[in-house]
Amino acid sequence: MAASAGAATSTFPHLVAATSAGRRHCTALRICATTGTGEAAMDVVSEAELREKGFMGMRKTKLVCTMGPACVEALPALARGGMRVARVNLCHGGREWHRAAMRAVRKLNEEEGFCVSLMVDTEGSQLLVADHGGATSVKAEDWADIEFGIAEGVDCIALSFVKDANDIKHLKAYLSRRSLEHIKIFAKIESLESLKNLKDIIEASDGVMVARGDLGVQIPLEQIPAIQESIVKLCRHLNKPLIVASQLLESMVEYPTPTRAEVADVSEAVRQYADAVMISAESAIGAYPQKALAVLRAASERMESWSREENMQKLLFQHQLAIALPDQISEQICNSAVEMANNLAVDAIFVYTKHGHMASLLSRNRPNPPIFAFTDNTNSRKSMNFYWGVIPLQVPLSNDMEDNFKTTISLMKSKGSAKSGDTVLVVSDSDLNRPCADTSVFQSIQVRLVD
Repeated sequence: MAASAGAATSTFPHLVAATSAGRRHCTALRICATTGTGEAAMDVVSEAELREKGFMGMRKTKLVCTMGPACVEALPALARGGMRVARVNLCHGGREWHRAAMRAVRKLNEEEGFCVSLMVDTEGSQLLVADHGGATSVKAEDWADIEFGIAEGVDCIALSFVKDANDIKHLKAYLSRRSLEHIKIFAKIESLESLKNLKDIIEASDGVMVARGDLGVQIPLEQIPAIQESIVKLCRHLNKPLIVASQLLESMVEYPTPTRAEVADVSEAVRQYADAVMISAESAIGAYPQKALAVLRAASERMESWSREENMQKLLFQHQLAIALPDQISEQICNSAVEMANNLAVDAIFVYTKHGHMASLLSRNRPNPPIFAFTDNTNSRKSMNFYWGVIPLQVPLSNDMEDNFKTTISLMKSKGSAKSGDTVLVVSDSDLNRPCADTSVFQSIQVRLVD
């Protein structure tokens, strides 16, 4: 273990200094960086954004950055700049570098109060050696990447060149046998085969990445915009988070400013209500990783602001997904909650959830106010980083929803995030620390005025 720590330090020679420099900036903003002791935790970026812009100014589109040599020194700055997910592309670089990069991100989370999720992107280059049970088109190199990601405690695996739903199901079954269901599986849509089996793949996955670079090699370029929009809509209908990726700000690999067309491309993805937008080479090997992220953030914020100003962010009803009655109740509760939140112009939505499902259903309807999702589960907190408009916070939760509300609103008020007169719509989840046999407690919606 000592050797590994040393390798990480030597690979990132400037990270310690950069982190120390950033610590003075972050300490004043931190609620609590420790989450395993029953204390409440809000990430420093969300708290700073709340103080500066208030509830309705919270950015809803999530930002994903690919790590690489160009952003070694910039990792703390990228985290402060709004990076919600750090992606490691295992197609490039060696294992030791990737290991050091992921440990550096975890160190920032633990010591500086950030909440950045880790995603690994598999290589997908060789034919399968079928030693994990069952036939699948998942490649042999993918399995090595998957095992590496598991060993490093990643939150998400992006599976390359998925052909059909069996690829996803096979990997999920493998993770389940190892009690690793908390690791989310994103399917990369980047081939004709994946387009042919799109709905089945999305239904089997925990999320989707539209890899437009490889996809553009296999289909006419002029079809990419329409296909992107159709995938965004389908993912939203099926309640799966979606990342729009590849060449969003490609010119910023070399230049400090983007082209107008690139800004329009980012804005269009935000207008379509994609859950997240991602930069790749721009942050991994580009000359201006921080500036690229700043452009991504500014373009996202401006399009979201325009949607609110022009009243374009209207409630778009989704077709019913649930089959079982308990799931139907959850879905209808969240649909109604968002409609109420928009009609009443509340300042924020609070949802108390153990696994994040209710937060995802709220996000699916793209409400005007931000969604503050309170959970006592670390893995759930990290998985909610992928959902549009959801700010995940880790707090100790009780069976008493009134106690939960008092605790969380006191937390928000103490840090200047909430004030007297604010209106909050509160959604409670029925799975909070209750035995499954307890059918006397149901989900509920409340509208509360902050004292």
